Amino acid sequence: MANNNDHLVQSDDPNHPANLIPDLCKRFFNNGWCTGTGGGTSIKQDNHIFIAPSGVQKEMMKSENIFVMEFPTPKYPPSDRKYIRKPLDLKPSACTPLFLAAFERGAGCCIHSHSQWCVLVTLLVEKMHGKEACFEINNIEQIKGIPKGPGKGMLGFHDTLSVPIIENTPFEEDLTGALEEAMEKYPDACAVLVRRHGM
Repeated sequence: MANNNDHLVQSDDPNHPANLIPDLCKRFFNNGWCTGTGGGTSIKQDNHIFIAPSGVQKEMMKSENIFVMEFPTPKYPPSDRKYIRKPLDLKPSACTPLFLAAFERGAGCCIHSHSQWCVLVTLLVEKMHGKEACFEINNIEQIKGIPKGPGKGMLGFHDTLSVPIIENTPFEEDLTGALEEAMEKYPDACAVLVRRHGM
């Protein structure tokens, strides 16, 4: 590719998305939230979406591995997505359709993890309540760091945190429909859990 727009991922600013995504992915790996090439991250900045690659070890990712897409992006099927910056010999995250669904609803950053804690929560809810579509918790200090919803302030100790749960599929991009339904049903939720998969 003669003009690969490499300037979009070149910055000395540690908070630039092309630098922040590899840093976050390394932290997720170190925390055990992602192993190997699993999980992913994407950040929207102005009219660009920066997307982690697929098939790159999370702790070894570099800014030159990052894909860039214009936003808003026309609705193309995954095989026809138009990237304005595409690293050679790499594929974008299989979660890209999921990231786009969240960005279309106002998200600024999307994180996909394979956290064992998230998987455990989905299994406990299933064991206790069957295939419930939501994990709920209240009267716990840690939820005070989670927003109630856009512009609504933070949750309080006595509030109820609701996190929808969707069923896993063999391929991550096939989660898009269920994810969109969960985001419509729970517009204030800042996460969606995928049973036996992660967050």
